[in-house]
Amino acid sequence: MKKVTLVNLMVVILIVIATNVNAQTQTNYFIGKWDVLLKGLPDGDTHMKFNIADSAGHMKGALLDTTDAHKDIPLTKIEQDGDKVTLYFSTQGYDVSLLLAKKDDDHATGSLMGMFDANAVRLKEK
Repeated sequence: MKKVTLVNLMVVILIVIATNVNAQTQTNYFIGKWDVLLKGLPDGDTHMKFNIADSAGHMKGALLDTTDAHKDIPLTKIEQDGDKVTLYFSTQGYDVSLLLAKKDDDHATGSLMGMFDANAVRLKEK
């Protein structure tokens, strides 16, 4: 009887250890490059590209400048709540926020300033 209890205890311990190790190896969904289509802006629909990286356990990122100047705009703040992330940045003299929510493995939806629809697609590395 003691052997059965000991074996059961060992199985439970191994399951807990395996679950804990698996939880630590999962990566953040929003890490990577994203192409975000913003719809209904006053100047028309536009694409913005973002690069979000993990830096010592904290997310950092930038709005990528796709012109020849290549002057990326750093994100001032990133807030994550489960499967949602809010990116904060300044552009054209305004502080702007972009909310994105996970849709599937490579897509997210959301809004810019709560007014304009956003559809994001993960950019694959070539």
